[in-house]
Amino acid sequence: MEYTTRLVTIEDYDEIFALWNSTEQSRRALNPVDDSREGIERYLKRNPGTCFAAVSEGRIVGVILSGHDGRRGIIHHMCVHPACRRMGIAAHLVSLAEEALKKEGIHKVFGLVFIDNDAANAFWEKQGYSLRTNLNYRNKSMNQMIPAGK
Repeated sequence: MEYTTRLVTIEDYDEIFALWNSTEQSRRALNPVDDSREGIERYLKRNPGTCFAAVSEGRIVGVILSGHDGRRGIIHHMCVHPACRRMGIAAHLVSLAEEALKKEGIHKVFGLVFIDNDAANAFWEKQGYSLRTNLNYRNKSMNQMIPAGK
């Protein structure tokens, strides 16, 4: 399958949101505030050069949202359409995001993966992302529309 990559823009939102909803694992990572059009627009304004889409035959088949706080990089969402997996798209998107973060002076990047998502955990391990077992991820929702998590 042939595809090209490019930076994500807010005009891609509807297509990306549909892509995220194409799999249960991606769908359950979404929340109605941060992943709304307005939330993604804020994210893209803050991180204009670190979010990428893979496009094949005019449609987005993969996306990665990555950004940083000036110190650490984070991959917030990465998804490839189920019909387009195992073709190297995800690894290519990760590579693009990592290079973009390096250009912005970022030397360490992390991402969050559901513990029961075996395929994603295996993918990230293969990309060189180690599992941190010496810390707990703590989370506080400051908006009643966003679940606190389990």
